[in-house]
Amino acid sequence: MSRTLARLRKSTGDPLLVQAGRTLTPTPYAESLVERVHTLARDTQAVLQPSVVSLDLSTLDRTFVLRASEGFVQALAGPLVMAAIKHAPKVRFHFVPKPDKDAQPLRDGLIDLEVGVFGTTAPELRQQLLFRDRFVGVCRADHPLLKEEVTAERYAACRHVVVTRKGITAGPVDVALQQRGLHREVTLTVPSHPEAVWIARNSDLVALVPRTCLGNAIIGDYTTDLGVTAFTLPVQTEEISVCAIWHPRLEVDPAHRWLRETLSAVCRTAYPTKRGSDEE
Repeated sequence: MSRTLARLRKSTGDPLLVQAGRTLTPTPYAESLVERVHTLARDTQAVLQPSVVSLDLSTLDRTFVLRASEGFVQALAGPLVMAAIKHAPKVRFHFVPKPDKDAQPLRDGLIDLEVGVFGTTAPELRQQLLFRDRFVGVCRADHPLLKEEVTAERYAACRHVVVTRKGITAGPVDVALQQRGLHREVTLTVPSHPEAVWIARNSDLVALVPRTCLGNAIIGDYTTDLGVTAFTLPVQTEEISVCAIWHPRLEVDPAHRWLRETLSAVCRTAYPTKRGSDEE
């Protein structure tokens, strides 16, 4: 206390408290500060305490910026928007391209929420598991590959279209094939999974896409709604954990929390057996 008083005396140029017998008494200047200090203390306490904001969804007027892959936008953007505007009719969504996993747009506040596989090196980002996915093979319904059992050898012998934005064509499937002494021929690369599906539908190329990219068109191990057939890969690959990712500055924001809960509910409805609750 004496050190604090010494610093205050130095800052104000006033003794503030002086000896009066065995006690200390305030100087006139110190007495004049009493009410001002009380007001300042109350204001400081109010600033430091988190305010309780009641979220009125009927009047919430806000545009949320989301970054997600084309496959997610195609499959779930519609259900997300419909679920949101049912309770918050003034809310808008702006989806932006996802060329990489750079965390800076989240840090800078340019993006409110990202959907994808958590692969950033930014330790402060929060994530919540939305659903688990798995890669499947896709080809046109009358492709020669489907006339017999799809073995690793027959799969590798096909020509393939691969989704990549950085020119990297090798992935977990290639590692699994290499363990069997096999190699697949990548003839074409495209930037999005919907493009890969379209190309597989109209050529002899075989595509590799997340199962959920096919949306509700897929039934069991095949699909006809999109004009292609999906099949289980003849080699084992790990599941894909698709997460919601955001910056901690928005952790307690009521509107952002509602957005995360709405997105989670939409994914839980769309993929009930692939959803989890992991969060960091």
